[in-house]
Amino acid sequence: MTKKILVVEDENAIQKILVDTLTRAGYKSILAKNGHEALQKFKEEKPDLILLDILMPEENGFDVLEKIRVKYDSKIPVIIISNLGEKDDVEMGKNLGVVDYILKSDISLKNLLLKIHHTLST
Repeated sequence: MTKKILVVEDENAIQKILVDTLTRAGYKSILAKNGHEALQKFKEEKPDLILLDILMPEENGFDVLEKIRVKYDSKIPVIIISNLGEKDDVEMGKNLGVVDYILKSDISLKNLLLKIHHTLST
């Protein structure tokens, strides 16, 4: 069965790169462009993993992640991909149970796919 990955990203260029990469790797991508849409698609699609940006319109990624963890009591794996790299931001993500916190400036699509595959295999 094809694994579904919810890509939560408001930048068009990054959306395209992530969706194209995931599709070529055999995953089904579900796209959300803001926090509100992310929560709606999370409930409707029940993805296997979420790639989550932090700085977005309507609701930021931390708000989305907190609702997923607390309100919906979900343990779904989440990988944050963000421009925010301050220690406090990374700690907040880790405290909310993210699998990893990747800076957009440091992203390697090959390593991201390896991390996704490993996470979905365990």
